[in-house]
Amino acid sequence: MSDDSASPGGPGPSGLHSYLHEGGPGVIRPYWRAVAQERLATETWTVPALCAAYQWPTGLAGGGKIAIVELNGGWTSSDMQQFFTGISQPMPQIQDVSVDGTSNAPNQHLGDPHDPDGEVALDIEVAAAAYYVATGQPADIRMYWAQDIATAVRAATTDGCDVCSISWGADEANWGAAAGNDIEQAATAATAAGMVVFAASGDNDSSDGGPNAANVDLPASAPHVVGCGGTRKTAGDETVWNDNPGQATGEGSGGGFSTLFTPMPGWQLGAPHGQGRMVPDVAANADPVTGYQVVVHGQTQFVGGTSAVAPLYAGLFAAFGTKLGFITPKLYANSVCFNDITVGDNGAFRAGVGPDPCTGLGSPIGSRLANLFAPNP
Repeated sequence: MSDDSASPGGPGPSGLHSYLHEGGPGVIRPYWRAVAQERLATETWTVPALCAAYQWPTGLAGGGKIAIVELNGGWTSSDMQQFFTGISQPMPQIQDVSVDGTSNAPNQHLGDPHDPDGEVALDIEVAAAAYYVATGQPADIRMYWAQDIATAVRAATTDGCDVCSISWGADEANWGAAAGNDIEQAATAATAAGMVVFAASGDNDSSDGGPNAANVDLPASAPHVVGCGGTRKTAGDETVWNDNPGQATGEGSGGGFSTLFTPMPGWQLGAPHGQGRMVPDVAANADPVTGYQVVVHGQTQFVGGTSAVAPLYAGLFAAFGTKLGFITPKLYANSVCFNDITVGDNGAFRAGVGPDPCTGLGSPIGSRLANLFAPNP
């Protein structure tokens, strides 16, 4: 499961955009991780419990429309009913949007650790549950099915969505400059229209599954995307997620410095200096050993990955009920809204005081973020 050089759940060659043809099958992969029962810590999290641990606000006006980008897999109503009934929440509104002929297609590959259905379920369940905790209202979710992330982001922008969650990606080297710039252009247009874009920073530590010890993941490395890294959170502490400490190629929070988007943006206040844009910007619990309780194929599973972090933030920011657009500079100017993670490493980089290329600014203090971004009542 730690070897992500090619994910069987990813789209095959016929589904890849032309700029990715050299990467082979599954070059873009989902960032979710299941965990065997024997590896579970004594603490896993329901989404409402994790929100409470992150001091989630309650009673917000809400109204934000959540876009979720998916490249493969699918979801079922029965899974959603089981999950939301289990946490005493109503079903969200879920609408499927086919961007290019790709569609909701659950494959029912029970037990496959790379099953993209696990990604899809995780995205919907985390985003909607986080939104409900903050608002007391069912979420409005639009699922954008596509083979091209940039095209899906543009479709969500056109439809007026308020936040967008992306849990798929690949090492920058697999994209190249033309494709990377296309992602950034789509994200720039999205934020100009008021949509906040969140993306997972990857689950293979600082290597991102690439050939070197330090690589970063797209779309998270695009400057107008909020990159979402991972922590290992228990009730007692929170550290960088890295199941293979000191190694750059294990399972853990992706992060580092872009070689595509240079120089480093001036708004990354207080961050260690690097050649280009630092990733991630923010973080939250992602270690599958302290993972999220979700329902996939009728079974409760314990999962993690930085792909849980993007929808967690998307659910919170949709609860603010206003178009916020390019929020990243404001995040860096308000680090008090985050729990600074100072212990751990992701291989090539170590956590420290202030922003770092393991967990960015840190994990959310939801009430402070609400005070910063939510409209005054």
